[in-house]
Formats: sequence, C-alpha cells, structure tokens
Amino acid sequence: MKIYNKSANPLPAYASKNAAGMDLRADLKEPVVLQPLERRLIPTGLFIELPADCEAQVRPRSGLALKHGITVLNSPGTIDADYRGEVGVILVNLSQEPFEIQPGERIAQLVVAKFQQEEITEVASLEELSDTERGAGGFGHSGKK
Repeated sequence: MKIYNKSANPLPAYASKNAAGMDLRADLKEPVVLQPLERRLIPTGLFIELPADCEAQVRPRSGLALKHGITVLNSPGTIDADYRGEVGVILVNLSQEPFEIQPGERIAQLVVAKFQQEEITEVASLEELSDTERGAGGFGHSGKK
C-alpha cells in the first residue's frame, strides 16, 4: 500500500505484532466538538493506493466507543482500490455528552483486506438457488442460547 501523508501526524502503524488495524488520526488545525447525535466527516490528511484486489475498511476504535460513545457511522466504511481522494472518517457521537476531538487524536482503525469480484448469474426462479440447512432463517432465527 502506498500512502501520501499531507498531515503533520505519523503514518498509520500497527500497534502490536498481530494487530489487524492501523490507527487513523484526525488532521485538524484546532479541536472539533461533536455534540450528542452529531455526525461529521473528519479528515486524516492521508491519500492511499491499494493493490487492485484489496479494500481498506474504516472501523471504530473500541475505547472511543465504550468510553465516549464515539463510533464510525458507516462501519465498516469501505475505501475502494481505485479511490485516490483523502481518507475521511465519518464519526458520530452516540452519547449524551459533547466530545472534543483533538488534532492528531486516534479516531478510527484502517484494516486492509483482500476481496474478489464475482461474476453474477441471474436465475429465473428462487428454486434455482441451492437448499441449505439454514434456508431463509435470519435475524435471530437461531435463538438466544
């Protein structure tokens, strides 16, 4: 992955040997206050080039979510391999208290994942889809235990 960093923040990095995500930091000139239930696009100052068979997923930081109710609104947000604009993070404050985002603060994680595009074959009826044990069961069909 290639990264151009126009911010004063360090490049994203893995915090531990087996970490899946790299922290993204807010590229702000001054603090930004997110009011309760407010959402805002927070710039990172990063521009990336991914391999053609990869996507980057923008995910919440668990500490911000648990301690402050701050999360990524479209989680996970997908960055396609052909996108060349600035990486932005849509944050939302789900708490009942204002939250101040500081310049350089770690606001989200970036996970790079391989994917494959599939060829689509349209079928004429539902019966042309194969049967499974689960079938159409969804949304809690397996119970609580």
